[in-house]
Amino acid sequence: MILELVEPDLQLAADLFDQLQKMSFDGVGITRDTYGAGEQRAHDLLAQTAEALGLQVSRDAALNLYMTLPGRNTFAPQVITGSHLDSVPRGGNYDGAAGVLAGIAVLAGWVKAGYQPEISVTVMAVRAEESAWFPLSYLGSKAAFGLLNDDSLEVRRFDNQLTLKHHLAALGGDCKGLISGVPHLSPANVNCFIELHIEQGPILENAGQPLGIVSGICGSLRYRQASVSGHYAHSGATPRLHRKDAVLAAAELVTGLYQDWIELEAQGHQLTVTNGQLATDALQADFSKVSGEVKFCVDFRSRSLETLELIDQRLSHRITTIAACHGVTFTLGAQTRSAPGVMDEALLSLLQSAADEQNIPAMSLQSGAGHDAALFAAQGVPSAMLFVRNANGSHNPHESMDLDDFAAATRVLGEALKIRSAGGGQ
Repeated sequence: MILELVEPDLQLAADLFDQLQKMSFDGVGITRDTYGAGEQRAHDLLAQTAEALGLQVSRDAALNLYMTLPGRNTFAPQVITGSHLDSVPRGGNYDGAAGVLAGIAVLAGWVKAGYQPEISVTVMAVRAEESAWFPLSYLGSKAAFGLLNDDSLEVRRFDNQLTLKHHLAALGGDCKGLISGVPHLSPANVNCFIELHIEQGPILENAGQPLGIVSGICGSLRYRQASVSGHYAHSGATPRLHRKDAVLAAAELVTGLYQDWIELEAQGHQLTVTNGQLATDALQADFSKVSGEVKFCVDFRSRSLETLELIDQRLSHRITTIAACHGVTFTLGAQTRSAPGVMDEALLSLLQSAADEQNIPAMSLQSGAGHDAALFAAQGVPSAMLFVRNANGSHNPHESMDLDDFAAATRVLGEALKIRSAGGGQ
């Protein structure tokens, strides 16, 4: 059988998208809560699908799901593709899931054709990629590589304040094995990792291109639970020079960081700066009060660790200056980071060749969002990503990936997996 003639099972993928949509719709968007009922239903659906195809199905201590088509050489490091199945609250149906379903479509096509690769190919459904639920980046893939510790198990989910340990145990995970057991994945047992994902920005849509080959993934530096404290006072009776206005201080910080962003970009730095949450206390703040507290968050992203350190220094300088000016106190809280992801040049060339051979337009672009591929790359696993054109961004109910674009990307993925699992491109 000539593998080039084997089509991925795109109808299977379309059916799975429909089933995920129906089981995950929350009345507004898609919610597949991390280590909750929503993510679990999606994992169960994919496990059942894989078993029906005759794939080997297994899970690690953190309940990451592995669906494997064994190769002739079962001792060789496996080729892995996949992504995550959880979503942000009221998100879209394609973020993450597209990568898992593309991998399943490829393997389903191979199974129907009776094709066996030389090296085993695994589709991985990663747990807990969306840090909206637990404040840890790449939780599932970190767990797979043995990178979590006891403190990690005590982090709490934002909506119910129950610990990761509680959620994991409730679903049958192995908390003890997660910390003290042998890591499920390592550079020694993974040939490469290729992740297909919708683009979460407008670049492919604006360029009229269906497919992107990701040149690199930005790292992040974040303060998720920052605050500024001043003094509550009467809005009419407190003169300007006697105020300690937390709202004014927070506003100056936000606008100041925006100016720092402009200046650093002008100097050639690649960077994004975001303050996605800014809130007064609903029980204390009032129309007729000077506000005494504002809670906020800070999200810096860049491909350069040097740039992240530089903007962090700017943040420190600004809060010192603003605090002295307004008599307020800033508390940044714990800092969290994720490392930039360096993509493997050989895999990038392989993906480009696979697209060219099939006359599928593909452009190079970076990823401003974080992805599990960055964690794989940081562990020394050759990694790469494919982006699929997607209108309306992501992390919202209006994600709009065209299934024709998904089909094109899945064909490119299938070709790359075929070559890599045959021992080529290494």
